[in-house]
Amino acid sequence: MNNLQLEQLINQKLNSAAIADYAPNGLQVEGKVEVQKIITGVTATQALIDYAGAQKADAILVHHGYFWKSENPCIRGMKANRIKALLVNNINLYGYHLPLDVHAELGNNAQLANLLGIENLQPLEQGANSIPMWGEFRTPISAQDLAERIAQALGKAPITCDVEKFNQNTPRLIRKIGICTGGGQGYIDLAASQGCDAFISGEISEQTTHSAREQGIHYFACGHHATERYGVKALGEWLANEYGFDVEFVDIDNPA
Repeated sequence: MNNLQLEQLINQKLNSAAIADYAPNGLQVEGKVEVQKIITGVTATQALIDYAGAQKADAILVHHGYFWKSENPCIRGMKANRIKALLVNNINLYGYHLPLDVHAELGNNAQLANLLGIENLQPLEQGANSIPMWGEFRTPISAQDLAERIAQALGKAPITCDVEKFNQNTPRLIRKIGICTGGGQGYIDLAASQGCDAFISGEISEQTTHSAREQGIHYFACGHHATERYGVKALGEWLANEYGFDVEFVDIDNPA
């Protein structure tokens, strides 16, 4: 498929034009015209680019690409090395950030919810493009059991806040749960105000612990990278199944 046609296809699937973001979504670095072999990953690191080059891939598709609004626009140092490797190997780089978080089918929130058995996912904010979501467990689950489920599913134990020790009003079982993968810890207050028994995000901040304890909401910080592996992987699988692309997901380990 033509590289620009592929961009249009993904844009339409993720409805990326309707979502304001902190980085450009779509084709960020242009490479060869025809695309058949695609490497997918969470972040466009040097290691991922080098692997794609060794595999003679035509494109890389990631959740975390380049050209963030707050970053230095100069192409030097690490950024220059990465972009040089893409250009030398004639590899297209496609990046999709918030569109790949919020998509109802392929998004990071939706994929993580499916992995953990969270059902009936709905927006936590008003509007069709809410970043945080909420859903329910068919059978209520204890915080300890959910922590164990997360550890088994993601391959790492979540950070928890021992909320019940500090707040006797904390629900004993979890049914309604908020979820926002990656750096979504700031939505814990919204989740608490909307009656969630628990909240899941990727990262944790110092103040997140106090929000959880003082509002009596269970909290699980599961890792930015660990919670955002599944959206781009699902998008790649969709491209392979529906359009016959040769797609490989590569997980470059990141403990954060």
